[in-house]
Amino acid sequence: MIALLLMLFSSLGHTHFDDSKCMAYLFTYFAGNKMNEEAVCYALSTNGYDYYAVNNNQPVIDSKVISSTGGVRDPHILRSKDGKTFYMVLTDMVCGNGWDSNRAMVLMKSKDLINWKHSVVNIQKRYPNQENLKRVWAPQTIWDAQAKKYMVYWSMKHGDKGKDIIYYAYANKDFTDLEGDYKVLFEPSDKESCIDADIQLKDSTYYMYYKTEGHGDGIRLATTQSLTSGKWQEDPDYKQQTTDAVEGAGTFKLIGQDKYIMMYDVYKKHRYEFTETTDMHHFRITDRPVTLNFNPRHGTIIPITQKELKRIIKKWGKPNGL
Repeated sequence: MIALLLMLFSSLGHTHFDDSKCMAYLFTYFAGNKMNEEAVCYALSTNGYDYYAVNNNQPVIDSKVISSTGGVRDPHILRSKDGKTFYMVLTDMVCGNGWDSNRAMVLMKSKDLINWKHSVVNIQKRYPNQENLKRVWAPQTIWDAQAKKYMVYWSMKHGDKGKDIIYYAYANKDFTDLEGDYKVLFEPSDKESCIDADIQLKDSTYYMYYKTEGHGDGIRLATTQSLTSGKWQEDPDYKQQTTDAVEGAGTFKLIGQDKYIMMYDVYKKHRYEFTETTDMHHFRITDRPVTLNFNPRHGTIIPITQKELKRIIKKWGKPNGL
């Protein structure tokens, strides 16, 4: 009885957004490795399978305004628990400066998907003893119900011989900075590099899909009941449905269905692939074809409401084909 009361008490003021209110999908991505392509782009879909670029596949946010390097990559977007706020985190990076050139991430917050407040978190400046920091890649955000805070997690490498490891820290209340020190979130049992972590919560289990960087170059899965316990169960197999190298897994639930889509960037072949699952462990190519009138790089998809869809169309116009 006491446990039940505590659960009820902790839920007060933390209403959950009902995704049945949604009727479309927003795809946030970046377009390529040229500096003018390292920016946030939007695409829209009304069925989860056919996506059309917004603003003629041109950026909807100016990278030079929000970043310290002039470019951003790997946008991850998350709707808040109550549905009223959106959080986006990005790699602050221009790849033309080198793959070991970036030290920062960008944190952004919006109420309408149009206007974004932004801040840069430079890990090398934010934390001590970071002289040998090489890169800060692909941040994402998730609500940690145990900590009752938004967790930001990302991969990071120190030293020329170091491995990419996935770390985490909690965002402050305003989503403008990280609180406290960062800690290791996950390192695979083989102690090899891992990047591009993407976490979904389903039925009290956290599913983390990540790339085995530089060895296999595919997507593996680790699961846990508690994000910060350090107890992860690793699946032995790769989850992508191709023999080509892939990265940047992004997972989302189809509206009104108990089916999840995992998409990923087949980056050496310049294509995107969508797969589907109902148990989060076993994947297959989607039953129906996926169409994109653009060539995305590492991005994420969330369901949106009709009001949010109309707002985006009013700002940037209705994409051809939608």
